[in-house]
Amino acid sequence: MASGLMVIDIQNDYFPGGAFPLVDPEDAAQRAAEVLGRFRAAGLPVVHVQHVMASPDAPFFVRGTEGVEIHPLVAPIEGEPVVQKASPNAFLGTGLDELLDDLDVDHLVVVGMQTNLCIDASVRAASDLGHTVTVVGDACAAVGLEHRGRAVPGADVHAAFLAAIDGSYADVVDSEDLLVS
Repeated sequence: MASGLMVIDIQNDYFPGGAFPLVDPEDAAQRAAEVLGRFRAAGLPVVHVQHVMASPDAPFFVRGTEGVEIHPLVAPIEGEPVVQKASPNAFLGTGLDELLDDLDVDHLVVVGMQTNLCIDASVRAASDLGHTVTVVGDACAAVGLEHRGRAVPGADVHAAFLAAIDGSYADVVDSEDLLVS
């Protein structure tokens, strides 16, 4: 079995000018692009995940819009599969687990957006399905949240969600520390 890279939801709507911009998505996407380049250079499998909302009235990720498209920094190349999903969990109803089996991948390296939703849900599902998971923390981005009148800055949301999965569902590393093999 081999390592494979899963690039989750690095889509235009999450960037400035998009319908749902995150905190520092450009930095995360640049780190993700560097990791992607290393996987491609090593000839290792890459799977892209794209969130497409079911309703044409959704606030973002609407089919047929520029916002739903995968960001150019990490755009798929020929031969790299794109799995479309309609929920935060990339494994739910998508056939992703079977695709990873077909690619002989059991160790997933994850980069993407949103740390607090799609990364969290997909990483937990991958671990529950028996995959070993590494999350490249500086290649992910989150959004600021509010709970019961309390604002939670995006950087704090990002750190809290990475802290919650680190050591239990995944190992969390920085891009410079990731070994690709």
